This record gives sequence, structure tokens and C-alpha cells, in this order.
Amino acid sequence: MSLTINATKREDQGKGASRRLRRAEQIPAIIYGAGKAPSNITLGIHEITHLLEKEESYTSVLDLMVGKKKEAVIIKDLQRHPAKNIVTHVDFLRVNLKQALVTNIPLHFLGADENESIRLGAILNQFVTSVEVSCLPADLPTSIDVDITNLTLGDHISLTGLNIPKGVTLTALTHGDVEAHDQSVVAVQEAKKMAEVEDDAPVAPETEVAGDEANADNAEGDE
Repeated sequence: MSLTINATKREDQGKGASRRLRRAEQIPAIIYGAGKAPSNITLGIHEITHLLEKEESYTSVLDLMVGKKKEAVIIKDLQRHPAKNIVTHVDFLRVNLKQALVTNIPLHFLGADENESIRLGAILNQFVTSVEVSCLPADLPTSIDVDITNLTLGDHISLTGLNIPKGVTLTALTHGDVEAHDQSVVAVQEAKKMAEVEDDAPVAPETEVAGDEANADNAEGDE
């Protein structure tokens, strides 16, 4: 099921215009990428808040309707009010449906309640909570499940042990030496050994479209 968000084109710019929008329960946003000029738009605060309550909104290709024009986009960046935690600005990245994109997908760990070793006191150590993938927009998963039901004490699952959907590639395993980059994702360990474990998971890069860097900073100086 596709997710749709409605918007209107925005002409007014500047901090004063942004404040007026927010008082009217609207927020400024921008669309960029795919070799097209950036476009300033306005979103309804209630609609975007409702959309963001769905976890899949952060990793899905969205149908952004600007008037009668539909564009395929993903959420590139969100800004929130530091105290109220409400959305104050959204960056959308245009998506070429025929071109691979690179983004981070969350991992969902399943089966902890049924795992016998954990019930007996072992600890589930999650080294990685999301992975960077490359795929066509049509193949983009909203999450990747990791079943740890049958892991016993000392067992682990590495990147090569993940059940990756067809058409999706883990970028960490595309650098030639798979073994060198095949880091542990999750392990069942004795509680007393937890203090000795160092989490060396790399910092996940931001979402990008392969071969296309957006130039939002040059177009949006009003927020």
C-alpha cells in the first residue's frame, strides 16, 4: 500500500513566513534531487504528524501530491522543535524509480520472549540496529526481520546471516572482502561478559540516491 502526503507550492520565504505558516498549523518543506530544481512546499502539520506515526513512513517511497502533480520521494531529513518535539521542517528527496537508492533500514529482532537461553539469564546483545542497503525503490523494504528464537548461548548472527529480500544488497558487503566486513549483528551472551563487549558498529550514513547529490542548502535559506 502506497503512502501519500499532500502539499501546496510555497512562494513566501524567510523566517517570518515560516512562523506564520506554523501559527496556521502548517510547516515549510522542500523537495530536491533527481536533477531537478528544488521546490519549496507547505505541509499540513496534522497530516504529516499522522504519517510519521507509521514506522514505514521513514523508509518507504512516498507519493507526494503537490496540487495535481505526483512525485515519488523519500524523507531525507526532519527538524523538530527541541522542547515540543513537533515537526518544524521536512526535506524530501526525489526518487528516480529506475535508479538504485541507498538508505538505512531498521532491523526488527523477533523471538526474544521465546528464546530459552535468554529466559535462563543470558543477554541479547544487539550490535547493529539498522543496515545500509542499496536497491531499486520498488524493492525497498520497510524493515528487515532478524529471528533470534533459536540462538543458544554463544551464538550470533552476522550480516551474511541476515535474511535479505530479493533485489536488496547490503552495501557493507560490496567492498570486495566480504569476510572483513561481515560484522556481528546480534549475539546471545553471558551477562557477566557484557561489560567486555565493545560496540564497533559504523555510523550509518544519510540516505542518498546513487549518483545524485541534492543541492538543498543552496535553495533553502529561509528556515
